[in-house]
Amino acid sequence: MAFKIYTKTGDLGKTSLIGGTKVAKSHIRIESYGTVDELNSYIGLVNDYITDVHSKNILKEIQDRLFTIGSSLACDPEKEPLMKIPDLKEEDIVLLEKEIDRMTEVLPVMKSFILPGGHVAVSTAHITRCVCRRAERLCVNMHEHELFVDPLVIKYLNRLSDYLFVLARYIGRLLGAEEIPWKPRVNGNG
Repeated sequence: MAFKIYTKTGDLGKTSLIGGTKVAKSHIRIESYGTVDELNSYIGLVNDYITDVHSKNILKEIQDRLFTIGSSLACDPEKEPLMKIPDLKEEDIVLLEKEIDRMTEVLPVMKSFILPGGHVAVSTAHITRCVCRRAERLCVNMHEHELFVDPLVIKYLNRLSDYLFVLARYIGRLLGAEEIPWKPRVNGNG
């Protein structure tokens, strides 16, 4: 018999964490890993828009780490030590930092804020960065409300959003898309 995607167990607004604990679908833990899932989907979309093989491979690595983060967030923290959930590692953050540095070497120095745009791949990378920041804020909120979240998750999401900003600029450079500087309107002039 084929596996059914629907279980009907969530029809009343509840879902289960890994470990079996039932929580409301509106629980911040569910919102957090749902946002990480959304982020992972946008990473896939960015990957579909670009052709740079190195960046594509890094994005695949990031997607794997986001599944790790999602698993960690979806797990009942009381039962997690008994389960074999993949771990995020400090080296995962170091990889992002090395990639940021590698891309920054070929980018012009920023002289103003940059508006998202110029190419659909650039704009999509900026949307992805914004979703990453939302995931980070949700995880920080969990931490502030004393709901367990691995501190490396917050650190990784913070660094990932930096990576995605630089990636957006790097993609634009590879595509020959000009950056759009923000020119603030001052005193009604503009």
